[in-house]
Amino acid sequence: MKNPWMSAWLSAANAWSGAARGKACSEARRAQEAWLAETNRRLVELWFPAALRPQPKPVRARRSRKAR
Repeated sequence: MKNPWMSAWLSAANAWSGAARGKACSEARRAQEAWLAETNRRLVELWFPAALRPQPKPVRARRSRKAR
């Protein structure tokens, strides 16, 4: 004979552990993506130092006024 209380308790525990596993996996994925982005940024900075420097904005020519 099945125990209905044990079945309900195991169902709740399974739901809780599934949610915790989902949170842990998503946090691990976020940490891995952040690590990979930082590593890529550092490699680009190492091999191409000018690539990450802020580029100066182009200077716009001033409009001249015509004398009337």
